[in-house]
Amino acid sequence: MKQAPIEVRNSPVHGSGVFALRKIRKGSTIIEYLGDRVTHEEVDERYADKLETDSHTFLFTVNSKIVIDAGSNGNDARFINHSCDPNCESTIKKKRVFIEAIRTIQPGEELNYDYAIGRDDDDAANVDEIFACRCGAANCRGSMLEPRKKPRKKGRAVKRPAAASRGKTGARGKLARGEKAARSGTSSRGKKATRGRTAGRTGAAVRRTRSARSKAGASTSPLRRGR
Repeated sequence: MKQAPIEVRNSPVHGSGVFALRKIRKGSTIIEYLGDRVTHEEVDERYADKLETDSHTFLFTVNSKIVIDAGSNGNDARFINHSCDPNCESTIKKKRVFIEAIRTIQPGEELNYDYAIGRDDDDAANVDEIFACRCGAANCRGSMLEPRKKPRKKGRAVKRPAAASRGKTGARGKLARGEKAARSGTSSRGKKATRGRTAGRTGAAVRRTRSARSKAGASTSPLRRGR
């Protein structure tokens, strides 16, 4: 794959960033996210001594078995910053992670994508501060974590006509089967059930080390990938 014309330089968002040297058209595959391909167990061993105040990570989960550690043999992809109004997205193809343009990117424009890091039930109260976002976008949510899920409103059950539920070939019967399939099915562009914190629209996931996840509440330093 031919890499798009990009360069790494200081970013107004944070640390180093990746910038377009020429126009990059929507739909272009810009760069592959490279690094050592290791297991989750190897990752935990590599970063067993990582300080609890260090929330930086170059780890990208591919699936339940493979993690890309761009901290070793990584490339410029690890310097791409997060944005709540991104011009790129991460995608997985044949167990490889790529960064693609979701709109046309002009020369000199910084590349970014929404990390949308998944939330855990045992997150610290200050988790949004730990993963603070400073992208400056008009729709910035203030955090690199995915938006909090709104609690479902408890409504009163609506009784349906008996005839509708008894019909063997009625429209309601078909709808019910369709709804069941939709609930049990998975989208090819949905998030995958992988270990670690999920990020990106297509299942690619930023992964923190096990010790860092368990001690996240002790740190007020935001996670920044690729600095």
